Amino acid sequence: MSNPGRVLLFTGDGKGKTTAALGMAMRAVGNGMKVKIIQFIKANNTTGEIASIRMLPGAEIVQTGCGFVPSESNPIFAKHRCAAADGQKIALEAMKSGEYKMVVLDEICVAVAKGLLGEQEVINAVRNAFSDTIIVLTGRGATSGLIDIADTVTEMRNIKHGMQRGWKARNGVEM
Repeated sequence: MSNPGRVLLFTGDGKGKTTAALGMAMRAVGNGMKVKIIQFIKANNTTGEIASIRMLPGAEIVQTGCGFVPSESNPIFAKHRCAAADGQKIALEAMKSGEYKMVVLDEICVAVAKGLLGEQEVINAVRNAFSDTIIVLTGRGATSGLIDIADTVTEMRNIKHGMQRGWKARNGVEM
């Protein structure tokens, strides 16, 4: 079993988890590293983050999510679980390939916390990544197991957000 080069985790109820991960991806590409980003929950491929990442040579992004995750009792929960499993397959291939120096698993913490993916499966995949691969995990509700495997954990805490006052999501800020 090889040890990943680094595992970083961005969690919490505050804004900026994906933004921090994408900033790391930009930094990696700027250093000549190839990056793969898998978005587990998100399903809107018209956001600024998708457009900008697609312009970066050496960066790839794929969305495997279906949007906001309903409760397990909702009939479409199974569709979300299948989408997460598809993302997990893509992530596993990317982490094991040695082709990518950085793999970002955006919203993977949510996928685990909501029961779309098993915590131990994700931990095993991260632990078995190609040596020296940088793995970035994001999402609210990081489990203790995901926190334990990370070398660096940052919690974004919401102090105040304009959306609480009725502001709509804005291009360049939330989209």
